[in-house]
Amino acid sequence: MNKLRLLCALLFVPFLGFAQQTIEGSIMHDSRVREYILYVPASYNPDIPVPLVLNFHGYTSNNLEQMFYGDFRPIADTAGFLVVHPMGTVDLLGNTHWNVGWGSSSVNDVGFTAALIDSLSVVYSINPDRVYSTGMSNGGFMSYHLACKLSGRIAAIASVTGAMTIGTPASCNPQHPTPIMEIHGTADATVPYAGNILFESIPSGLNYWVGFNECDAIPTITAVDDIDPNDGSTVEHHFYGDGNNNVVIEHYKVLNGAHTWPGTAFNSSGTNHDFNASAEIWRFFSAYDINGLINTTASKAVVSADPIKVYPNPTRSYITIERYSDRAVPFFMTSILGQPVLSGVLIDAEQRIDISAFPAGIYVLNIGNEVARIVKTE
Repeated sequence: MNKLRLLCALLFVPFLGFAQQTIEGSIMHDSRVREYILYVPASYNPDIPVPLVLNFHGYTSNNLEQMFYGDFRPIADTAGFLVVHPMGTVDLLGNTHWNVGWGSSSVNDVGFTAALIDSLSVVYSINPDRVYSTGMSNGGFMSYHLACKLSGRIAAIASVTGAMTIGTPASCNPQHPTPIMEIHGTADATVPYAGNILFESIPSGLNYWVGFNECDAIPTITAVDDIDPNDGSTVEHHFYGDGNNNVVIEHYKVLNGAHTWPGTAFNSSGTNHDFNASAEIWRFFSAYDINGLINTTASKAVVSADPIKVYPNPTRSYITIERYSDRAVPFFMTSILGQPVLSGVLIDAEQRIDISAFPAGIYVLNIGNEVARIVKTE
């Protein structure tokens, strides 16, 4: 961890001179000075309200480490949102933390988060309907805590290696159907997948939100392409659809994955590299505001069964998309960092798309509720 802190400190300096802004700030809350680091992309236009992503660090960590470890800045550069990295306070053991109901902390971190959103909204043009929360470990717990305690300000949350504090489902009081993403390794020794006396199991926490959102009780499970067979883990994507306000719940179950952020540039034992957690989280967040799925007024999604098949994959030149129907349906494709690269409308049950001009890399194809990852080779 000391090596990570040193590298973060060294890497932090160059950003100060870029067109993007990395701002160290603070506010007073409950007679405490509370610090944060705000990332503002070069594309920010004060005349256009933009989304805000809260990115919470883990227990014993700090906001600078989280800015690099669970990095959203390259994605913000292309998608145009602000990222704020709040700093926790020190508990009785001398460790930085977020008060999520376990331990003896009395810090009002929910109130601090609300005050931070208010403070940033005075200076920056933030869309109040598009404030999202994510974080690592204790930061994931904090995101669940906000979904229960600050629901009126949080559109969607994503937890990486976090969980719900034991007993939280019984006291949770969300104000709206809430899109939830959980990314968790089955070999996580810090926040065990099966839970313990402090933490709800991951399935238990997901079941609470499935019930509250009235999503499909049985998920659609697909295997994520094993792009890196040497990382020691594979991934299942669990999709609970058809929720109220068109919200869904997504779970990336990292089989044999450890207490790590998938796709991070800081590799350690048990880190999965088959997908990029930051990119998937923004892909998930970007579909929703506080009222549910963006650009829809339906109270419940009506999705026809139209699964897709995409081949060849990997490919050098083109992909063929097969569907059961020939109804017109829009599609869009992004890079793994969320940058739009192609969009259009499918009009045939079998349709070929030329991607030969794309640089080699991983792309995400979205067709309705179906998502496919495409590997483009040289």
